[in-house]
Amino acid sequence: MKKRNLRGITLGTLSIALIAMTIVVMLAVVKIYLSNRIYYESRKINNLASEVAALREEHSILQMNVERLKYKSEVTDTIFTMDSDPDEGDQP
Repeated sequence: MKKRNLRGITLGTLSIALIAMTIVVMLAVVKIYLSNRIYYESRKINNLASEVAALREEHSILQMNVERLKYKSEVTDTIFTMDSDPDEGDQP
C-alpha cells in the first residue's frame, strides 16, 4: 500500500497563520492608536505654546505700560511740586 501524499493546508498551519495575522493586526492597531495620541497631544502642546508666546508678549507690553505710567507719575508729581507756591508751607 502506498501512503497518500496530502498537499494542502492542515489545521496546524491554519491556526499558526491565524495567530500570526491576529498578532500583526493587534500591533498595527496599537501603532495607529499611539500615533494618533501623539499627534493630538502635539497639537495641544503647539496650541499651548502659541498661547504662552502671546501671553509673554502681552506681559511685556503691560510691563512697558506700567513703566510708562510710573515715569509719567514721577514726572507729573515733580512738576506739580515745582509749580506749587514755595511760601505756602511757611504760613501759620
